[in-house]
Amino acid sequence: MTQPAPRSLRLAGIDIGTLTCRLLIADLPPGASLKELRSDRRILRLGEGVDQNKRLSPDPMDRVIQCLREWKEVIDSYAVDACTAVATSAVRDAGNRDEFLRQVKQETGFDVEVITGDEEARRTLLGIRSGLPAGVTDMLALDIGGGSTEFILDRPGQQPVVRSIDIGVVRLCERLLHHDPPTIAEVQQARDWIARETKAAVADMKGYQTATFVGTAGTITALAAMAQKLPAYVSARIHNYKLTLATVQELEQTLLSRKRADRIGLPGLEKNREEVIAAGAIIIRTVMETLGMSSVLVSDLGLREGVLIELVGRASAPDGM
Repeated sequence: MTQPAPRSLRLAGIDIGTLTCRLLIADLPPGASLKELRSDRRILRLGEGVDQNKRLSPDPMDRVIQCLREWKEVIDSYAVDACTAVATSAVRDAGNRDEFLRQVKQETGFDVEVITGDEEARRTLLGIRSGLPAGVTDMLALDIGGGSTEFILDRPGQQPVVRSIDIGVVRLCERLLHHDPPTIAEVQQARDWIARETKAAVADMKGYQTATFVGTAGTITALAAMAQKLPAYVSARIHNYKLTLATVQELEQTLLSRKRADRIGLPGLEKNREEVIAAGAIIIRTVMETLGMSSVLVSDLGLREGVLIELVGRASAPDGM
């Protein structure tokens, strides 16, 4: 009896981040890469206040749950083979996370997996690796999130070295950047903190200087869009774009010289990122200067794609999910 030919898997993945929630529905044909069918991302700022209060606040939780309800209907309309949802820094750090997860399950049906910083980095790496240009082997990846930033040194044939630091764009805004725009003193405090944590993160990453420096997530993709003055977000223009340190420095100064309201409408800057983009620019500039990196290769693939790639193994296992 002949075996049926392997078919495409249809998968859905949700990344519930500190700042942004992301949805990806994609087909995975046998032996091929993910083919996007539908994607969405919304800046919902779930981690608002978590750094100070160690709790998720009612309004951000409601915003996320409403979004998940809508996405559940979308996912159901695609008749997916498997679906997964993960949550990162804000939910990890919140004392009321179990209450939030129960509410999500009750109102949307999603069983959300709260992943550690190391697991977040591992799945992000899967996503990045799936879309790197030919010839990139050794890689130092940087994933700037809302609540944390991950450094991942990955060399073929070796275990990745992962370090997660508790600095992200939302946390930095809430902890240090209290004025609009931030004062010189606040920016210097931020730089000192980021530089100190960056040095500690790479202290045992031997040879990172010769690896290709790759950046993923909203800060870096937004700066790539701004560098090109894109009127709308075009993944093909952003993915594998080379962002130089000189351009990052210039964009950072542009952002820090304006109030939040005056950043609205800057070419390439998506709505609702006006406050945190300044914090993100400070982070990427300081990291690049601290590490001696003159450019960063931008990846539009990351945790959201890695979550689906991880799901493939589970969905195709004998027991299914």
